Amino acid sequence: MELNVQDWKEFNVTRLFDICAGNYYSSDDYEYGTTPYVSASATNNGVGQMIDLPPDFSENKIVTGKVECKAFYQGKPFSATSDANIFAPKYKMTQNVGLFLTSIITFNENGKWSYGRQCRVGDSKEIIVKLPIKHNEDNTPTIDENRTYSDEGYIPDWQFMEDYIKSLHHKPITTKVKSGHAKELEIDKWEEFTVSSLFEVKYGINLELNTCIETTSDDPEGIAFVARTADNNGISAYVKKIEGREPQPAETITVAGGGSVLSTFVQKRPFYSGRDLYLLISKEDISIKVKMFISTVLFSNQYRYSYGRQANKTLPNLILRLPIQRDNNGNPIIDDNYTYSEKGYIPDWQFMEDYINSLPYSDRI
Repeated sequence: MELNVQDWKEFNVTRLFDICAGNYYSSDDYEYGTTPYVSASATNNGVGQMIDLPPDFSENKIVTGKVECKAFYQGKPFSATSDANIFAPKYKMTQNVGLFLTSIITFNENGKWSYGRQCRVGDSKEIIVKLPIKHNEDNTPTIDENRTYSDEGYIPDWQFMEDYIKSLHHKPITTKVKSGHAKELEIDKWEEFTVSSLFEVKYGINLELNTCIETTSDDPEGIAFVARTADNNGISAYVKKIEGREPQPAETITVAGGGSVLSTFVQKRPFYSGRDLYLLISKEDISIKVKMFISTVLFSNQYRYSYGRQANKTLPNLILRLPIQRDNNGNPIIDDNYTYSEKGYIPDWQFMEDYINSLPYSDRI
């Protein structure tokens, strides 16, 4: 479908949405849970972590962060920090229309805001977006006598937005693992383990990207260069193999120790490590899917860290809550050697593996 943006008209977002800020919660107010907690994050659909508080907002909203004003559509009930702005539609917004509008808001506003110039609620109410409008059969604009959406009476063409997003859909990814079959987590039955009880924590070989010869991911001899970036599984580039430098082994969990976000990933291929990168070497022969499970739990602790409190020397002592092995009566199985915890609990590796396998599209991993 053609966009023909030259025919679009301007709308103030307050004619389309009611806008408010999210609610601040101290990290002492919640634990890991099932409610998405949206922050100013520019990744992961804006979700900073999952918390155990009831959601403050219903589904079908658009959320922007104050820092970059990047917009995300929230299709499930959620909570949001005070660093996020909530756009509640005044009309019947479908998911596809919401996705269309998030793209417009992000494209229009993303380059205008920063830490030094944040887009707060008052600023959000001044946002002007250009949108396609409804036309009559003779191709003249349809005018709303009530002037609901604009002073000129233009009406956003919701159906065009819906159809345009539908036209972008590629061939669906097939899977044998359908939604609705994920195992129950029952996190109230999980117990505490320190990172160092499960992994050997190593500081990565500190390489500078500018000392490497960059290549592409298509290069069969290319090695991933993992750094502090929170995107692309932590990979900032691909480089040629360095003489005398063996890459780190595949299936290692990487943790960015510097910066404001605790970026955790499982590396599927051998890699070189950049600055402030920590490597978690498992003490047990556990599968990559178990490592993905633990990496996700580790990532949920990112709210504990910031530029002023980075995950470096404290990382080995970070406490993770994980499912534990239990007998047929549901009682904890105790390890007499106390290998993993002072209370003798044993992580339930098989449950973690089975849980990842129960997720939709897990067979495509």
